[in-house]
Amino acid sequence: MSNSFSPQYSVPTIRLEFSIQLNYEVEQSDSDFIFSIHAAKTDYQILCNEYLNTNQNIDLIMYENPETYTRLLRLKAMPGALRLNYGGIVDLNHFSAPPNQIHEPPVADLPGSVISYLYPSRYCQSDSMRDIAIKQFGGLDHGYGRIQAICNWVCNHVRFQANSSTAHTTAIDTYLSKAGVCRDYAHLMIALCGALSIPARFVTGIDYGSDPILGPTDFHAYVEVYLDGRWYIFDPSGVAIPMGFLRICTGHDAADTAITSIFGAVLGSAPIISIRAIPNSSGRLELPMHITNGLSSDLDYRELANR
Repeated sequence: MSNSFSPQYSVPTIRLEFSIQLNYEVEQSDSDFIFSIHAAKTDYQILCNEYLNTNQNIDLIMYENPETYTRLLRLKAMPGALRLNYGGIVDLNHFSAPPNQIHEPPVADLPGSVISYLYPSRYCQSDSMRDIAIKQFGGLDHGYGRIQAICNWVCNHVRFQANSSTAHTTAIDTYLSKAGVCRDYAHLMIALCGALSIPARFVTGIDYGSDPILGPTDFHAYVEVYLDGRWYIFDPSGVAIPMGFLRICTGHDAADTAITSIFGAVLGSAPIISIRAIPNSSGRLELPMHITNGLSSDLDYRELANR
């Protein structure tokens, strides 16, 4: 790891207004739900306001994971229609630095809370992809550029195809089939990074800026890679704009980041999601855009250690 912090380069504050509606038909009593739909609150993703309401008069219990900032909502629903409406406004104040100033830390310098992201997981079998990763990327100079090369390779290797994968599809399956959706791209990139001893994790957010041809706005899976003390954002699917990602939940793979976990007999429908940029506190409408600099929406671990 480098001895000094990477210098920050100015990125305008982006203010996003969003809403999520979830609809279910509960068929039996004592049906339990765990939702992960709340916007994460970090030093770089500031929650200006939020609301949550449901059509049932039930208890809503919240829990926040202090390491990943994932916020969980737990409830027990009554039989009949269940509708959740959640939304709010967030300010994104990204940390940004030039690629040539973002370095790969040696394993010996990784914080303890980062180490688990080196290991294989249910969907990201990095131990089985080591030969592939070394052949493709082992000869590249270490640093942000190598991670971007992995991201680009995954984007070019996999064809975006709706309904081409299932809840059981792994990174190896995606590598072989060369088709998938955003979660499959993310799993493959994480597995390749892990095979090279580079910590990478799975993030679920909202896909601001995706091509309308792909359908209505939806939840989106992308990748964060630990470099130079921070988690930097990468989108191997290439379908959205990283500067506009609203971060919701974080984990090793999709098994850790389910939007909804249901325990009981329940029927559901597709979520209804909207997200748009609005004028920030300075009255300026700043639209997310693609840039070549590295972007991070997480606190530098070395800053955290000094608090």
